[in-house]
Amino acid sequence: MTTIPLPREDLDYRPSYLAAATASALVFVLYLVTLAPSTAMWDTSEYIAAAYTLGLPHPPGNPFFVLLGRFFAILPIAPNVAMRINILAALCSAGAAGMWFLTTERVLVGWLPERWQRIVGGSLAALLGATAFTVWAQSVVNEKVYTVSLFGLALGSWLIVRWCDDPDGPKADRILVLIAYLSGLGYANHMAGFLALPAVAAAVVIRRPATLIRWRLLLAIAGALLLGMTPFLTQPIRAGYFPAINEGEPTGCATRIGSGCTLSKATYDRFMYNFNRGQYGKPALNDRQAPFTVQIGMWWLYFRWQWLRDPFDNHPALQKMLATLFLLLGGLGGYVHWKRDRKSFSYFGPLMLMVTLALITYMNFKYGSSQAPDLGDTVPREVRDRDYFYLWSFSAWSVWAALGLVFVWETVAALIGSEKARVGGETLELPRRRSWYLAAPVLAIALVPLFGNWQSASRAGQTDTADFAGDLLNSVEPYGILITSGDNDTFPLWYAQEVEGIRRDVIVACLSLLNTDWYTRQLLRRPVYEYDAARGPAIYRNKIWKKPSGPPLRLTMDQADAVPSVIELSSPQTFRKERTEIAITIQPRPFGDFAGLERADLFVLYLIRDGYPERPFFFSRTTGGYAEDLGFAPYTVITGLARKLMPAVPKASNGIVSVPGEGWFDLETTGVLWETVFKAPQSIARRDLWVDRPSAGIPFLYVRTGLVLSTALAQTGRTEEAAQISAQTLKIARATQLEDVLASASR
Repeated sequence: MTTIPLPREDLDYRPSYLAAATASALVFVLYLVTLAPSTAMWDTSEYIAAAYTLGLPHPPGNPFFVLLGRFFAILPIAPNVAMRINILAALCSAGAAGMWFLTTERVLVGWLPERWQRIVGGSLAALLGATAFTVWAQSVVNEKVYTVSLFGLALGSWLIVRWCDDPDGPKADRILVLIAYLSGLGYANHMAGFLALPAVAAAVVIRRPATLIRWRLLLAIAGALLLGMTPFLTQPIRAGYFPAINEGEPTGCATRIGSGCTLSKATYDRFMYNFNRGQYGKPALNDRQAPFTVQIGMWWLYFRWQWLRDPFDNHPALQKMLATLFLLLGGLGGYVHWKRDRKSFSYFGPLMLMVTLALITYMNFKYGSSQAPDLGDTVPREVRDRDYFYLWSFSAWSVWAALGLVFVWETVAALIGSEKARVGGETLELPRRRSWYLAAPVLAIALVPLFGNWQSASRAGQTDTADFAGDLLNSVEPYGILITSGDNDTFPLWYAQEVEGIRRDVIVACLSLLNTDWYTRQLLRRPVYEYDAARGPAIYRNKIWKKPSGPPLRLTMDQADAVPSVIELSSPQTFRKERTEIAITIQPRPFGDFAGLERADLFVLYLIRDGYPERPFFFSRTTGGYAEDLGFAPYTVITGLARKLMPAVPKASNGIVSVPGEGWFDLETTGVLWETVFKAPQSIARRDLWVDRPSAGIPFLYVRTGLVLSTALAQTGRTEEAAQISAQTLKIARATQLEDVLASASR
């Protein structure tokens, strides 16, 4: 077995670009086979819609991704917009796999004398990095911007590794300037664009410290960095044209774009607030949201997922064993990297520190959604699992895991049989070629995540998110207002309306966003879209729906902006709606030392005051008990996936029945919607696994709706229809592992 590094200056090294391209192509094919044909939960719909409309997703707005996504959205490479942007994600991750191939191969030059051995090592890195669960799952649907960022990190890593080989070469300075430009461009895609810069700086200090006093080069690097960030300059301009997705609205223009309002202090303040993500109010790093050991435990939980995603803990011992194996392989690979190629380790070692401990420190997460389930709600938790924030960590780990696996391969081969060989002017004890072949089965370890994660990571054939969006929108009568809660019941609706053109007549008012000033301004500006009766449910075609004449709020921009984030109330308040019998008592909510209402609550009341009954008003059932909390529950009727606000307390008539534990239920409308309009019951039932448990509330909504519908049908003597709906509901529950919930709800 080789015990000293091979002198790489005596070796004829040429990067195996063709082999790397082949590895990338094979990874890309894998991703295409498992690609999502539509949108998905969480931020996927938001980013697809933002890219398609050339809009602004949530702060800081990711302008480079939007430009790149818009380009892919109009490319005729797939049958729909969502698939085209999903292909962008697949292409970027496949490209990253190729970069890790080249990086690994370059490290092995100082170690393995034969080209084919180094190609095997590079292939291992590409395979492991591509099939780690989080990387794979993010690569088959464009949930956010992370795969574009991953490609930028991997490309920059390959460039700096080449720079480390020859820091005084003729191309060295240009490589540093190029890395700076790519980092700036990467930051315009996501803040992780700067993630590798401390590692680059460490490599420069170690390999060529004189760079720090070359002021012209430093100026060129700074200029390239700023040039890469120039996509941010598009934001105030595009925001001033008020696209449908315009989060943060970094412009001082209120009704139309102009030089005066664009070049204003309001634009600057809003842009900087957006750029710095002020909306989210992240605490200082010394104000830990969970103990640091717990945050490391979150990383370890997500690291375990990478090699065998086991969402229901059916194989916990096997998962831990595999995670420990790949942790040890990576640790071994890092040690061997340090011993045998100090040049590239001067960058890659600090990089691994950045994407693990430094990233954990910076992200400062609460407990993970799936972490320490025994603690329940006694600890503050993230609303979902944040494994995607460590995508770069798990992907880069593939390089060290591959190096560790190659070391094991070499060790086993040496045990089988070695021979003396003359390499680079030295005589070394190396495994025979036959020994390498006989030891090759150990490399099958790299196939573990491919087979272990296929079922969990694949999104092939999944259309349920888009189907759910259409179902929820079609639960609302023409020109209606729909109150939603957060990401999963709002972003898919944006996608359905802006990308697929479904029910644009419905105003979607999201509670979490109603607390921001920019969102309420958008409600005031939103056009009144014509209801397309031909594309709408047949159940709405037997009535003439009057198109509203203006915005749903009778407020000026200044009045809307002046609404405070919270108002204090000393006692319960009465709300009455003119031209209806609605009269409710609103109970103040506790806010620390006082009680009151949030801005979002006020705007819900304003929407009812100003828009109802000219516009039908609905609470999405995903808002849980929100209608009850405000006091409107006695005036609502469950209709499809929403609760319709009625002008008076409902009575049993015209298909409306009372269901114990649920309240008033529109049996006829919901039955017709379920049987002739809804698509998600079928597409969800086709699923064989619902991996993301925090989003399981969506299939549960169908389980609950089906249960109520079958109960109501049975109450009215329609037992055969009830049995059919019950059977469908059971299929949905089984497909999403909600049988226990169904059983408890049935009791």
